[in-house]
Amino acid sequence: MAPLLLPIAAAFLLLPPPPPPPPPPAILSATVVDDLRNLRPPPDFNSTITGNCLRNPSLRYCGNSHPLGGLDEIFKFTVVASHLCNESRNPNCVESFDKIDLRGCPKIAPLYLSFDFFWKYCPLSIQSIDFSNNSLRGEFPTSVLACAQVRALDFSHNELSGDFPVEMLGSLVNLTILNLSYNHFSECKFSESLVFRRFNSSNFVHSGLIPNKQSFSVKAMFLMIGLPLMVILLVGFMAMLRFRRRNLSLESRQPRHHFTTSMLNAATSGFSCENLEGKSDGVDIYRGILRDGTQARIEIYWSDISTESMRKFVEECEVLVQLRHKNLVRVFGWCNDREMRAIVMESTDGESLEIWLTERAPPLKHRLKVLVGVMEGMCYLHELWPQVGYDLRTSSIILSRNLEPLISRFEFDSRNSISKNKHKFGVLLLEMITDIGKMEDIEAGEAGFIEYIRMNFPANLQNLLDERIMIGSATIEQARQVIEIGLACIDHSANEQLKMDWIRLILLRIYRACHANGSPNRGRFSGDRDKRHKHGQ
Repeated sequence: MAPLLLPIAAAFLLLPPPPPPPPPPAILSATVVDDLRNLRPPPDFNSTITGNCLRNPSLRYCGNSHPLGGLDEIFKFTVVASHLCNESRNPNCVESFDKIDLRGCPKIAPLYLSFDFFWKYCPLSIQSIDFSNNSLRGEFPTSVLACAQVRALDFSHNELSGDFPVEMLGSLVNLTILNLSYNHFSECKFSESLVFRRFNSSNFVHSGLIPNKQSFSVKAMFLMIGLPLMVILLVGFMAMLRFRRRNLSLESRQPRHHFTTSMLNAATSGFSCENLEGKSDGVDIYRGILRDGTQARIEIYWSDISTESMRKFVEECEVLVQLRHKNLVRVFGWCNDREMRAIVMESTDGESLEIWLTERAPPLKHRLKVLVGVMEGMCYLHELWPQVGYDLRTSSIILSRNLEPLISRFEFDSRNSISKNKHKFGVLLLEMITDIGKMEDIEAGEAGFIEYIRMNFPANLQNLLDERIMIGSATIEQARQVIEIGLACIDHSANEQLKMDWIRLILLRIYRACHANGSPNRGRFSGDRDKRHKHGQ
């Protein structure tokens, strides 16, 4: 036992002997932590280690140079060794000790197992290690196996789990007793289980390591009978799904915005009549509920188109699904199966602007709020998605419950231009302010409507206005400014000079003035016109 004499003696030069009777284990564990924190190697510690290695080169800390960090680690090893020797109730800790016995010490056992530096330099005198009955959890502490000379190793009656390092047992050539019973290890391979034959089989009871022969027979029987039966059932199940496999495969490969026919069929309860909201030439409009519970409006186009047209349809939908604005109806995705084309968008509970104007008789301030919202949606598209056109007819604009207008129909037209869009907004603006009912007899459609406005503005302004919004002179003045902006949007020469942001700001200023029940100053457009008139004079 001479190899450990000097390291342990050196430790005791630094640590006072424990007073009898020994204190409880919990206090000792606190002491070892305090000693590791507070004690430092003595000045001659390096020479002590060197002398030990000259006497016994087989010591685990010999054979390498010892920088400052290495010496500190070896010193900590001697501190832990001194305490562990006393905890294990060895008879003579001044010279050496041959056993580590911490069975039934659940408060301090995990602490000593965590000292990797101790197990790294495990004393060569240790022959027996016992950590049984400690409720240890987690994987087996492989650092203990650094004590390669050990003869007995007991970790029974714990709650260790996971794979046991069977391959590391080969280095423990002196190990004759290994007790791992009553744990929860993973079952090892049959080839690995042969390693345990050198030990008493009773030491592996309820360890989970040794394969159960009876269980193996049951598994073999299941594979012989159950596997063929499962194959037959699987083939039958695949046959039943024969006509659905194509859609399932498409759904897994398509982007998240793509919908298949089967998905839309499920969303609309089989395209039922109860879910059909409207029909027109070649287009059916359904309401449906998507898989995530979202309510949707589904426009289905049944007309046949060429492969090139289908490609363009998909490219346009890939743009529409990226639109994000409070005044645009959100597009969730599309369907481009061979059977049909469809666009899936958010469902809105509101009514169209056309119905709202006809049946609700809204005041001017509400009409201005709607116009401001439409213009904000137009500005968004103009700045970020100029290739996207839109329909500004009153039948294509939906109102939400808080009077937010939603542009619901989009188009991709090579003739789409800013000037064209401003013209459409000018027509919408005039329809929002004037009394269309008085103009039902006007022929030539939109052109006749615009000409009628020009002929009567501003001389017959009150005759043009929707009488339901006429409250006083302030309202009439605000309506006059709005019509003036609308005519400017329609006029080709003035249209080119108008900026969308400018139109939005002027409408917003008129709306705020109307909302405050005050008459605003004349709009910038009117003021600019007066200035030009004065300069002309």
